[in-house]
Amino acid sequence: MAHKTFISYKYSEARELRDRIISRLGSDATYYQGETSQSPNYSDRTTEYIKSKLKDMIYDSSVTIVILSPNMNQSNWIDWEISYSLKEMSRNGRTSKTNGVIAVVQKDVWGSYNWLYQTGYFGQRILNKNVISPIVAQNQNNLKSNYSGDQSYISIVTEDEFLKYPNYYIDKTFEKCQDSWKYNITKEI
Repeated sequence: MAHKTFISYKYSEARELRDRIISRLGSDATYYQGETSQSPNYSDRTTEYIKSKLKDMIYDSSVTIVILSPNMNQSNWIDWEISYSLKEMSRNGRTSKTNGVIAVVQKDVWGSYNWLYQTGYFGQRILNKNVISPIVAQNQNNLKSNYSGDQSYISIVTEDEFLKYPNYYIDKTFEKCQDSWKYNITKEI
């Protein structure tokens, strides 16, 4: 089932992955609410003008895809976009719900995910929370103790896995937002 989506990413390093995600959505890409390569350039506009445009895109979505990239913490927008996605906002008598959020890990220039994962004892991958958006890090392992399900409200998946099954991951993320009350969600940093 198609869901209205928004993609949050660092433009200078992740726009190609954004375009591949949109392409993999196929006909469901008509439900994509964010910017594309054909979107107008707002770099000469004020911060408030840009925020108003982003608010319109995010408000009308139910799933936010965050691209985790090596320099994402240098973005002035990613944390704000995620925070806005997680809030319930009222407009014209209608209140939006908390978006489901999924984080897609971008490969580095060597085709690896080692920028994000450290190898622990016994070879297991350990997430290095210091290199990702603080709001993503704070929404890891936040399932309330008396519930079962995915342990993190913001699931993290590699770009390879996401691009194989984008609709599956978007559907699972949407399902999770329907049960957002089961999580201790951090909505602001």
